[in-house]
Amino acid sequence: MKTKLVRIGNSRGVRIPKPLLEEAGLKEDVELQVVDAGIMIRGAEEPRIGWAEAAQRMRERGEDGLLDEPVATAFDETEWVW
Repeated sequence: MKTKLVRIGNSRGVRIPKPLLEEAGLKEDVELQVVDAGIMIRGAEEPRIGWAEAAQRMRERGEDGLLDEPVATAFDETEWVW
């Protein structure tokens, strides 16, 4: 599909037809990346997506323990005052 760049203030933009957006699955947030001969637009990944499932799998495999043994500190030896 061929289109033109349009002025948006001091920038330029591209109008992407709705059917093309729907087919690509693009929502509100996108990421832009310069590639060899152009710019790639892709949907922005949501941070931490899939973390809950990954944590559950780690729990099922018994891999969710502490990496280091707890070390006692001065805070453990005295009573805290709030």
